[in-house]
Amino acid sequence: MLIKKLTLLGLLSGCLLVTPVFAQSSSGESVITVPSIPVGGAVSLGGTVVPYKDVTFSAQIPGRVKSIAGEEGDHFEEGAELIAIDDDDLLAQRRAAWANLANAEAALRNAGVQYSREWISPYGGQSNDMMGGMSSLMRNFSNPMQSFTDSSSPGFDRYAQRYQYGTQVEQARSQLIAARSKIEEIDTKLRDAKSVAPFDGVITKKLVEVGDPVQPGQPLLKYADMSILQIKVEVPARLMPGVKKGMVFNARLDVGNVDVQARVVQIFPIADPDRHTVTVKMELPQGAPGGAGMYAEVMINDINAKVRDMPVVPRNALVWRGSLPGIYVMEDDNKRTLRLVRIGDEVGADGVAVLSGLRAGERIVVPAGDTAGSAGTWQ
Repeated sequence: MLIKKLTLLGLLSGCLLVTPVFAQSSSGESVITVPSIPVGGAVSLGGTVVPYKDVTFSAQIPGRVKSIAGEEGDHFEEGAELIAIDDDDLLAQRRAAWANLANAEAALRNAGVQYSREWISPYGGQSNDMMGGMSSLMRNFSNPMQSFTDSSSPGFDRYAQRYQYGTQVEQARSQLIAARSKIEEIDTKLRDAKSVAPFDGVITKKLVEVGDPVQPGQPLLKYADMSILQIKVEVPARLMPGVKKGMVFNARLDVGNVDVQARVVQIFPIADPDRHTVTVKMELPQGAPGGAGMYAEVMINDINAKVRDMPVVPRNALVWRGSLPGIYVMEDDNKRTLRLVRIGDEVGADGVAVLSGLRAGERIVVPAGDTAGSAGTWQ
């Protein structure tokens, strides 16, 4: 007969905690009757282990994947080249842009020479005046308004010529600036053709292979810092009064059901408007088993919860189907049925409260060699 010992632990956060101690079975699985025990004060929430930092590299230019530095799990230091896109077309464009720059510089020099020559040796007919032609002075006397209104006068021609050469200088200068800007644009694209590690980390997933054609915006590679792991959990808004940055909560990892303590390091400022939950990240201790993407459970305090009688089962009676816990229940016809349940507080060292899916008084199956005795009721 199964023997259960109840030890009064005390009053904690307004909740009376009672610890069941299960008797060991020598051999064979056991069928026990689920008791009802006063439980309250915490809720078990499922979360996911995530890396401390992660980034997804996307293509910035069209082309083909030229090289990938390694495979999933390979470690790289900050600044290492991770993935590169073929840049032959860009290099050809850069050479053409440098040629255009040289032409623009030559055009600017020529325009500058012509403009300077016009100022130093202006175009005009002063020599004809000195060789017996009508002097400018005489023309001014014969037609005093011509120098101001006649567009064919030497002064007007010199002004028009200077203006033209000045315009050519400005145009050549603009072409030079445009050529330099084109080179800078191509250099930026050449830098975008290569993705380098922003921090020490590992490749977590390759999304393309060498030779694949890519377009701007297409994901190429996932990279993460796995030196520190965190649990990302969606906490119902009603539980947030009991969650503050720096607080430590009990957590259970899906790797051998290892119990650890997780410290709150980040609380997102806005709740999900559809699910009414707040994203919380908790840092795992160094050396915690498992890796990113694994399932974890976190016990979150519910400061508004009242103590209530709930069914409690041995933790090793749980049967996991992926991330969902279940329990084998003995029906009235003595046939076992796997029933999915939602679990809550841990009770003692080896018990867990069942929030839904199971009632007190029902019979469940406990595997051999675990904390259960023969069929019976906890007393």
